[in-house]
Amino acid sequence: MAPNTFHLLPSARPGIDAVEARSDCSFPRHTHEQFGIGVILHGAQKSASGRGPVEAGAGDIITVNPGEIHDGEPIGDQGRWWRMLYFDPVLVAEAWSDVTEGRSRRFEFAHPVLPNARAAPKLLRLFDSVAAQAVDAKLRTEELLVWLLADMADLHRDNGAVHAVASATSMAKAMIDDAPASDLTLADLAIACRLSRFQLLRGFVAATGFTPHAYLLQKRLDLARRLIARRMSLAQAAAEAGFADQSHMTRVFASRYGFTPGAYASAHRK
Repeated sequence: MAPNTFHLLPSARPGIDAVEARSDCSFPRHTHEQFGIGVILHGAQKSASGRGPVEAGAGDIITVNPGEIHDGEPIGDQGRWWRMLYFDPVLVAEAWSDVTEGRSRRFEFAHPVLPNARAAPKLLRLFDSVAAQAVDAKLRTEELLVWLLADMADLHRDNGAVHAVASATSMAKAMIDDAPASDLTLADLAIACRLSRFQLLRGFVAATGFTPHAYLLQKRLDLARRLIARRMSLAQAAAEAGFADQSHMTRVFASRYGFTPGAYASAHRK
């Protein structure tokens, strides 16, 4: 990215904006209607916020609440590079209700900066998911948003309640097993199991070792592999298995198995 560039990326999820920027600009006092959470990738910045003065450097998470007055300027001459997600408040309220199992829909970021936060890699994965155009981006985005809010509140640790609901996730597993190419959402699976999205997510991991999204990808890979072994074309196998396109299938296939679908197809033609 060149200096002072701002990119609003296409979003796979309505109500979420993904912005990547590299800039040495200083911003005057302003507000957002949305929740904002991002990661400083390079450089550093300082700002004044409704929660006190902020200094953030590479690897730190920065946050802003709706209506919070803040400004921003770089520290040093190099500017800073960051990725930021902005969420409509209703999405955060719904996710927080799931995290708290219906006890609250009112969420607020307590700290304007989280130094070297352990949640930063998860936030970057969420950013990539929001910006992805894959058909399964919706499920992955829901998962990561719920986990991220739980991380921010440190509520996702295993306890007896996690294992108590694990058996209730069998319907979600069956839905994925029966139709891995379907465009399922976390909400679809949770409703079927009569659980909140957060309960479903924790219980599914406890029961299977996978998040629903990871399990869905695995089942799509299994289906694609079987179709390719039957000498179906790679493009058709990708479509039948629910991948966005052949290149999406190839990336996932190679990342899991170490060889491409084309190599697998060639081996089964000999």
